[in-house]
Amino acid sequence: MAFKEPELAPAGLPSDQGEVGPVFRVKDVIRPLASDVRGGSALIGFASDEGVRRNFGRVGAAEGPAAIRRVLERLPVHHPVEIFDAGDVACTDRDLSGAQERLADALATLLDRDIRPVILGGGHEVAYGSFMGLAKHLSGQLATTKILVVNLDAHFDLRLAPVPNSGTPFRQIAEFCSTHGTAFNYLCLGISELSNTMALFERAHQLGVEYHLDEEMRQHNSPKLRARLAQKLMEADKVYLSIDLDVLSASVAPGVSAPAAGGVALEIIEDLVSDVISSGKLALADIAELNPALDRDDQTARVAARLAYGLLLGRGRRGTVR
Repeated sequence: MAFKEPELAPAGLPSDQGEVGPVFRVKDVIRPLASDVRGGSALIGFASDEGVRRNFGRVGAAEGPAAIRRVLERLPVHHPVEIFDAGDVACTDRDLSGAQERLADALATLLDRDIRPVILGGGHEVAYGSFMGLAKHLSGQLATTKILVVNLDAHFDLRLAPVPNSGTPFRQIAEFCSTHGTAFNYLCLGISELSNTMALFERAHQLGVEYHLDEEMRQHNSPKLRARLAQKLMEADKVYLSIDLDVLSASVAPGVSAPAAGGVALEIIEDLVSDVISSGKLALADIAELNPALDRDDQTARVAARLAYGLLLGRGRRGTVR
């Protein structure tokens, strides 16, 4: 595939005028998803913060998908790529379950067409819709498919609550797996002891969750963590990756509902994401909890767009395309 000059608008940004050579940006190559497209990657937004509201958090994440897109469309593209935008699923009338169901249906349709979705949140209630989309796609093969759920997050999100919210999605996934005879294989990286109660740690142990604390995720320990992730990836058939931006330090990602005083360095998170991509087993990924109203100079949106860019282009170690 070769770059083609766009027909309706000049390539690049106004600041690129007069430049010699290609100045293509994401906005120049991304296209609305057509019904005949198969393969590649597609953005889809989940415009919801109903789960955050129910979890007594700071609302505003419903505006996250639009904020990420605004930054993402300006990023330069260095190689010929084909990426698509499948629009947004919005949570209206506080009907979270209905929105998650619509997201799951949309994701299953994309996966049926061999398109890898990159979902832009929205609160972390997106996770239940994401997993359900994969489950619907697998259908009768669900019980025999080894799914690894990798969550980069300061929180387990295994809460018991009167109604589903942004703190319950992985507990809901565990219950779904139990009901449908498939293993709940949950790896949570970046857990903060100061952001989870003893009850949540006990529930994680009861459910067989493997987790690593943010304190473990330092540069000197990175080879050990990546080796463990590689082992888990080798054992899996498909991977669902979820990135909650509050896994990062508040100095890097201030625009989230629950900013972290500690957190994990961005370069370590990027290494782990790269490892997942390079495995060739990534089925879908989501990025959760961007709250533009709490952001500073689009700082968190820039981090989210950077992560989305790598996921969309499917680039792992040394630029390997998957």
